[in-house]
Amino acid sequence: MKKGMIALFFGMVLVLGACGNADDIRNADEDLEAGEQVFRNNCASCHGADLSGNGGPSLVDVGSKYSQEEIADIVQNGIGGMQPQQHVEGEDLEELTSWLSKQ
Repeated sequence: MKKGMIALFFGMVLVLGACGNADDIRNADEDLEAGEQVFRNNCASCHGADLSGNGGPSLVDVGSKYSQEEIADIVQNGIGGMQPQQHVEGEDLEELTSWLSKQ
């Protein structure tokens, strides 16, 4: 009887633990979607909807070149021929740079 109760307890822990992760994954997906939307609204005209560049440089693999903080600095202050994009700020900046850092 004692072994059965222990098995039941661990089974419930596993099930409840799995339920908690679903919200975390959904929230991460929503952040990525929001970041991509900010990109499409503010960046895609120069950098291309597929990140391949459209007058501006390609951002393919940008996340392997720059950290999220470095990307935020570039967006806010500009770099090379890119003007500062100071209108992208707050939550939009956070979502954009989070999304770009994973590209």
